Formats: sequence, C-alpha cells, structure tokens
Amino acid sequence: MAPTDIKDTPSTRNAAKTRQRILDAAESVFATKGLEGTRMAAIASLAGCNQALLYHYFAGKDELFTAVLEQTYAKIRAAEQELDLADLPPIEAMQELVEFSFDYVRDNPSFIKLINDENMHGAEHLTASTDARRLNTPLVDTIAAILKTGVARGDFRRGVDPVQLYITIASLAYFFTSNRATLSVVFDLPEADTCFALRRAHIVDVVLSYLRATLQP
Repeated sequence: MAPTDIKDTPSTRNAAKTRQRILDAAESVFATKGLEGTRMAAIASLAGCNQALLYHYFAGKDELFTAVLEQTYAKIRAAEQELDLADLPPIEAMQELVEFSFDYVRDNPSFIKLINDENMHGAEHLTASTDARRLNTPLVDTIAAILKTGVARGDFRRGVDPVQLYITIASLAYFFTSNRATLSVVFDLPEADTCFALRRAHIVDVVLSYLRATLQP
C-alpha cells in the first residue's frame, strides 16, 4: 500500500504516536549512553512499552539509531525552514543562518552527541539512510539562492560554493560548543553566557567578511 493510500484512522494515529514515543526515548538514551552502550530494554522502558512492541516498529538497534539520526536532521532542517531565509535580504539572511546554526548546537547537546557517535561509526547508518541527503538538499538550494541574489545585488563575491559554505558555518558553530570545556581551560575563557555571545558575534563577522564583495573598513 502506498503512503498516500493510508487512511488517517485512530489506529494509524496511535501507531504514529507510539513510533514517535519510541524514537524520542531512543534519542535520549542514545545521546546519553551512545550506540554501543545502549540496550533496547532501556529504550523500551523509557518509552513505556515492552521490547516486543519496540521490535514491531524497528528491526533492531541499528535500524532504530538510523531513524533517530534521520529525526535529528529533520528537526534542524525544519527549524531552519522557519527562518524564511529566502524572504530576507542576502546579508541579513546569512547572518540569521549563522546565528541560528550556533544557537541550535548550543541549545541541543544531544545533537552533538549523536553526530559524534555516528562519526565514530564511519557514518554507516547515514550511508544506509534513504532520507539523509533528501533532508539536506533544500538547505543547500536555499543557500545557493541567497548567494545568487547577494551577487546580483553586489553584496557578495562570486564563486562561493553553497555546500562548502554551509560546512564552514556548521563547523564554526559545532566545534566551539562541542569543545568548550577544554577550550575554556586552555584559553581561560570567560563564563558561559559571555563566552557564547563573544563567539557567536565572531563567527557572524568571519562568515560575512568572507562573503562580502569588497572588504569592509
């Protein structure tokens, strides 16, 4: 049966809620224990179901971890879409994206833990995912459109690759938050709120300075 043929009934709605409850519980446990340290029994307990029901929705731990990763990317992409970047002037749109990227990683520590864990496993679960690239394509298209408009208006320089730009933005946001504890000790950084504010402003300046068609005084 094709997805469009599935009727919205109390049964299907309850099934969707149960699956979502399992996914949310799995996200919490995976972020805390890691893939290797997680037991399906712990996920079932947190989700309020037995393991038999859990296996009804997911064949095993790897399939469930893949679904959690897909949900993790879906969440950040959905939040980005709410910014309505395409409706903003190019410079403002890029500033919004950089600030959002920094804030999202700062406010969602499970995001860092899950992505780190997947990198330790060589991205084998994302490689098996049919949704990973689909989820990220719209963002790349949006960035490309912002860059194109920025060039046409004389705001941005030519030749910026949208994928490389986003990797840079994500890297600047991700690295600081994931390594703040060690960076704070090594460089004697100020307390958290001040530290985050300074770093956020610096990243915006770095990215916009790189993008500008002419150097600013």
